[in-house]
Amino acid sequence: MPSTPPKKENLLINLVCNIAVPTFAFMKLSTDDRLGPLWGGLVALAFPLSYGLYDFVRRRKANFISLIGIASIMLSGGLLLGKAGGFWFAVKDGVLPLVIGAAMLATLRTKNPLVRELLYNDQIIDVGRVDAVLAERGQQPALTRLLTRTSLWLGGSFVVSAGLNFCLARYLINSPPGTPAFNAELGRMHVLSWPVIVLPSMVVMMFVFWRLVAGLRQLTGLTTDEIFRAPEPKA
Repeated sequence: MPSTPPKKENLLINLVCNIAVPTFAFMKLSTDDRLGPLWGGLVALAFPLSYGLYDFVRRRKANFISLIGIASIMLSGGLLLGKAGGFWFAVKDGVLPLVIGAAMLATLRTKNPLVRELLYNDQIIDVGRVDAVLAERGQQPALTRLLTRTSLWLGGSFVVSAGLNFCLARYLINSPPGTPAFNAELGRMHVLSWPVIVLPSMVVMMFVFWRLVAGLRQLTGLTTDEIFRAPEPKA
């Protein structure tokens, strides 16, 4: 029997828990007359962490990127508790994308390269059909080369993201740790990271994905609609 596809993520709840509430807590609840810098920061981090765990239990789906995100939140909590300065937050925000980029390259020659989890997977692409046509045409080596190029593009985008993360944190976070001003700077970084880093990275990922689809069309002769997995019929 085919496996039941995971439930779709609720985008509104995602945005509220990962952006709106943490930003509000960092910038408005961290003052001395409210929760204070420590508790305001921990509340800000508790929401994305709780949402990540809730989403995993609800959808029964976790991946390497999700685990990196949870690790990032837990590291941020540790840095807040240890009253680490802005430099260490910059290091943390720079190192994590580097880890993802390195994993993209390190897993290339393994049985399950990370690019298959991110882009070439059964949630997006009809992998069974595509693989069957590739086998029929003797194009499996060409697919390996295509996935290698895709991994290099994605890995490079994560390296650029790491540099942007580090520079943005160093530019924005300058106040002494454990102060309301420090938390407010964390909140500003949380907001600005989306237009400065996240959205451009998503554009690059979409570009790389469409290059992958174009390569699959050329190798298989299938149309774009035939390459994509058809939506599950509603009950």
